Amino acid sequence: MYLISPLKKQYKANLHCHSNLSDGKRTPWELKEMYKSHGYSVLAITDHESPNNHSYLNDEEFIALTGYEAYIRPGHKYDVYGKEVHINLFARDPENVALVCYNPVYCKYITPARQAELPKAGSTAQREFTVEYINKFVKTAQENGYIAAYNHPWWSMENEETVLQYEGFFSMEMCNYSSYLLGRLEYNAALYDKLILAGKRIFCHSADDNHNKYPDNSPQSDSFGGFTMIMADEFTYDSVFSAMERGEMYSSMGPLIKEVSVEGNKIHIECSEADRIMVFFGSKKPGAKFAEADGTITVADFEIDPRAKFVRVSVVDRFGNFADTRAFSRKEVGLSEE
Repeated sequence: MYLISPLKKQYKANLHCHSNLSDGKRTPWELKEMYKSHGYSVLAITDHESPNNHSYLNDEEFIALTGYEAYIRPGHKYDVYGKEVHINLFARDPENVALVCYNPVYCKYITPARQAELPKAGSTAQREFTVEYINKFVKTAQENGYIAAYNHPWWSMENEETVLQYEGFFSMEMCNYSSYLLGRLEYNAALYDKLILAGKRIFCHSADDNHNKYPDNSPQSDSFGGFTMIMADEFTYDSVFSAMERGEMYSSMGPLIKEVSVEGNKIHIECSEADRIMVFFGSKKPGAKFAEADGTITVADFEIDPRAKFVRVSVVDRFGNFADTRAFSRKEVGLSEE
């Protein structure tokens, strides 16, 4: 039973990206060229409160997903010490450019004329920085053809207890590279596992959140550091979107996971050259296989703990970069349901 099949093609994606249509420095065309030249097949240009259909960028080897980044904060003004929530919305229909819970206070990057012409979805009342409102916002987005991702949890500075109350997010950023680049703290595996242990059905992905203020060869470049590998059945917009919605993807900062398979109580993993391969069960002690000194490891086998709360594979390369699968339920790995 394959959890990640070696027979299925993987498409490299950046699911969080800003262009000069908001606060990024590159045009959509420039973003396509730079990401395509680095082996990416999928790009979501998620400008702030600025949904745009970028299908004109598509070709046989490249798909641009329609979406945008919404945000909710107390008082509506940026505070470097303040809590806030940023949500990436991905459109099931590439032509869907509806603004969810529209409020002009948040639309500083688009003209009043553009605001007026965009379709609106849901209440246009003042946004509220509360769990109840944020859950309602996500539900409204879902009802209007979007799936919603929870962005950069560490940067958002929210209390863990608050995050555990959110409902409806299909995925969470395991690594937001732009934030990770600054402080090395935006790797969120611990929070992800706590969400799973709290009974949430949520996937994980990584993304750049790039704004490209620095050249690509600069150590301060915020591109090409966090990505998602999507296992779509075919290379079409609908198939890529459906794979994301099903969790047929994994998060990475570098390593590639080529196979994860289960037979009986055994789990088999194959990956690119790594320093260690780990399996998390929701316990205090993950399974771990390490490379020999000055060597690498590409294959590992583990017994699945019969008491496992979930199963999640993590691979670390010699540079300390992680790749992480989503959490697979007991049922998905052949264990009896608790």
